[in-house]
Amino acid sequence: MKRKLLLWAACIATFSTSIPAATDDKVIEEKLARYNISVESIKPSPIVGLNTIDTSDGIIYVTDDGKYLVQGPIYDLSGKVPVNISNQPLLKKADALKDEMIVFKAPKEKYVVTVFTDITCGYCKKLHESVGELNDKGVTVRYLAYPRQGLNHESAKQMASIWCNALPQNALTKAFKGDEVAIIDDCKIDLSKHMKLGSQFKMTGTPAIVLPDGQLLSGYLAPDDLLKILEQK
Repeated sequence: MKRKLLLWAACIATFSTSIPAATDDKVIEEKLARYNISVESIKPSPIVGLNTIDTSDGIIYVTDDGKYLVQGPIYDLSGKVPVNISNQPLLKKADALKDEMIVFKAPKEKYVVTVFTDITCGYCKKLHESVGELNDKGVTVRYLAYPRQGLNHESAKQMASIWCNALPQNALTKAFKGDEVAIIDDCKIDLSKHMKLGSQFKMTGTPAIVLPDGQLLSGYLAPDDLLKILEQK
């Protein structure tokens, strides 16, 4: 009997040490605060022992004990092709801004992409010129504003006025064609929220295209090239 009790004790001890410690959000927050990283939320990631940390500067991953930090792409290998899931938590933030997006909807929608754009950007203009073709191919384009020269620049005021326009799709198209933008003085839209989200996606320039799985593509892509990428997802 004594031997059996000893065996049970050994099994219990082994099992208990194999159970990972519970996540201590406070420990993680305190550790990151040392590096001036402001935490907005902490949630379990798909990887056991690793937590998804939503910060003002984007998504990072931290171990349960707050000892290790991981930043960069994480791929889900469970499907036919690897899927980058690193930015997926930011998709909810993008959808939270859907009422502030200028949307060019595909009649027979298959895919939805979100584009950070700037009316002073040549490649943004080129991408916008292909929106009709993208719509015909089943791709809906949702625009967020990212005035590269800052919120105090005249272009930011123009973009805010476009977003506040009663016909924003027409206003944006005319602006890309070079037409003068009618400034709306009482426009209340806060483009800083668009820019903050773009920064969290780690975009480096415009246009920046967010795919349905959260992957970010930088720069202009021809409609057929973009469609090919979407079809592989």
